[in-house]
Amino acid sequence: MLFQVGGQGTRPTFFEMAAAQQLPSSLRAALTYSFGVFALRRSFIHKILDYEDEFFSLLMLVLETHSLRTTDASFAESLYGLRRRGVNIRLKTSNAPKDSGEEIHHTGLQRRQKVLSVAFLVVLPYLKSKMQSIYNKEREATLQASLWGDNDDRFDDIDYVGGGNNPSFSRETSAIEASARARWMKRLQKAVFACYPWLHAGNEGLSFSYQLLYLLDATGFYSLGLHALGIHVCRATGQELMDTSSRISKIRSRERERLRGSPWLKALQGGLLTCGYAVLDYAQTGLIAAVFFFKMMEWWYQSAEERMSAPTVYPPPPPPPPPKVAKEGIPLPPDRTLCPLCMQQRANPSVMAVSGFVFCYTCIFKYASQYKRCPVTLMPATVDQIRRLFHDV
Repeated sequence: MLFQVGGQGTRPTFFEMAAAQQLPSSLRAALTYSFGVFALRRSFIHKILDYEDEFFSLLMLVLETHSLRTTDASFAESLYGLRRRGVNIRLKTSNAPKDSGEEIHHTGLQRRQKVLSVAFLVVLPYLKSKMQSIYNKEREATLQASLWGDNDDRFDDIDYVGGGNNPSFSRETSAIEASARARWMKRLQKAVFACYPWLHAGNEGLSFSYQLLYLLDATGFYSLGLHALGIHVCRATGQELMDTSSRISKIRSRERERLRGSPWLKALQGGLLTCGYAVLDYAQTGLIAAVFFFKMMEWWYQSAEERMSAPTVYPPPPPPPPPKVAKEGIPLPPDRTLCPLCMQQRANPSVMAVSGFVFCYTCIFKYASQYKRCPVTLMPATVDQIRRLFHDV
């Protein structure tokens, strides 16, 4: 299963390299999400999540080892049709000054480069993840200590005496060893807490520098690890893809020929090899399908949460009905521009807030001060409910 991305020549584009680099983290998120869903029904799966770093590193160790052995590429790079090539840089000299420079020759990966590639692809990310976890725990503990004080009681100086009897020598030895291990672990955690931010900042800075130089075509190495190993990542040709298939067939044929034992044992071993080959062959397709499934579910639940949390938009309510004119109240004049109290053109028009009818400010102020009500609807009102209108300004 290959994802072909546009580009010319054997040099991969920056987006191919970036996509291949981000694939393992997306795969880990997809597997973690899937196990988290299954753990809701099967509680024993929580044990796998407790050792998430170890299980994922073991999975990647199998995939990366198999991929480098058969395709000379990492698991993610093989999905994009990329291959790793050793770099031999030779100084090219000529009589013409313009022809002098460096000549780059690509060779196949050596065994040492494959082993170190596995270390850079699996071991270093595992150590980084553990250091990140230790740093987060120490940071949380430091924050709690700053807020609530250091209440961590240590038992380094406590004598292990029970019931008035002296403890045995083995018990004292084990207690001392446990206390020493705890002190060393605490020192190690403190050292990681102090050094990890600088290591992380340096690693991110170097990664950014190499990626920027690669994007500007100033170097052929996408990362510091590739540079240290002397490896270029190149786009595989059609002939190389065919050679890879042929190489895998030869490797598997040799492994079947090495089987020893009785016929039934050889048949059992052959069946196990066939199952292992099938799992490795379909691992790429299955894991990439898991990534897409995770992204789809993430989008689905995120959209559902947004729909649930978004405020419901209702249509504006209809305006309230106009207040009714009381039978004992002052009748309204036919001309809406006249004041109902003085029957003249309104001067300084003002509205009675409880009813909405408009009067002259002087007229409604005197009436409300004396009768404490609206003259038209006879609703209780005070002068504080008179509002000036400025529509004529």
